[in-house]
Amino acid sequence: MKKALIFGVNGQDGSFLSEILLEKGYEVHGLIRRTAKDNLQNIKHIINDLKLHYGDLCDPISIQKAINIAKPIEIYNEADQDHAGISFEIPSYNFDVTGSAVGRILEIIKNFNKNIKYFQPATSNMFGLTKVCPQNEQTPFYPLSPYACAKVFAYYACRMYRKNYKMFVSTAIFYNHESERRTINYVTRKITKTAVRISLGLEKELILGDLNAKIDWGYAKEYMNAAWNIMQQTKPDDYVIGTGIQTSVKEFVKKTFEYLKLDYKKFVKTSKKFLRPAKNLPLVADSSKAKIKFGFRPKIGVDKLIKIMVDHDIMQEKNWK
Repeated sequence: MKKALIFGVNGQDGSFLSEILLEKGYEVHGLIRRTAKDNLQNIKHIINDLKLHYGDLCDPISIQKAINIAKPIEIYNEADQDHAGISFEIPSYNFDVTGSAVGRILEIIKNFNKNIKYFQPATSNMFGLTKVCPQNEQTPFYPLSPYACAKVFAYYACRMYRKNYKMFVSTAIFYNHESERRTINYVTRKITKTAVRISLGLEKELILGDLNAKIDWGYAKEYMNAAWNIMQQTKPDDYVIGTGIQTSVKEFVKKTFEYLKLDYKKFVKTSKKFLRPAKNLPLVADSSKAKIKFGFRPKIGVDKLIKIMVDHDIMQEKNWK
């Protein structure tokens, strides 16, 4: 039986990846922080099928212990501080858990078993102020947030270990990927959840930042399928993963409220406090390489993504009642 270890197994990406690996017959191990023991909502339906270990990316001993117990053939790192806006508030922690921790993991793998395959997600935010559009694997980075800077470090650390130590280390530069499992501090979930509550008379308004920002949004589970496919390639490599289609925040809001048969103009306001210190230029994925290598073709666009998220939020509100 194939064994995999997922860091951040209870997050959006980690939970979807767990489902995919279980369906493929893997024995799935997951690392969770002790402080996250009550935050297992995303994996409660499969928790009996997982082997969970307590640990933290800031603690190399717990990482090494989990690897030693699991003895995986594949490791997926889906744990970090992955919110660009929040990274401005906690830059030091972000640099450590999102950047330096990747170096710790890779060094442990090198010393424990160099044959373990390792997957590292990166972010389109690394491109930041680039004037190249769309972006591919050769586009230069110009990060504009502590989160993006930390991811650039992690990306190059992966390439260094792959080159110098001949390790199977692959990365995916993921564009925004959302789902019903996103937390409320992400704009898509804030939009769908608040819109649902407005439709039920539980809230009166939705306050957002830049409505004109354009984003390449996809569905998280499709991106986790891409992560698995990347790990099945004969050689490790780097890939850009996205839809190649931009949607403005305003359009996402409009479509969400229209799905609920509401006029967004009556409920949506903007506030400068939700604006970031720096704004990325338009980021659009060119996933041609992934399409050629393993047939990556995302099927869930923004309209279907909104339906999935809104339907989930409606059901959740009804269950709470």
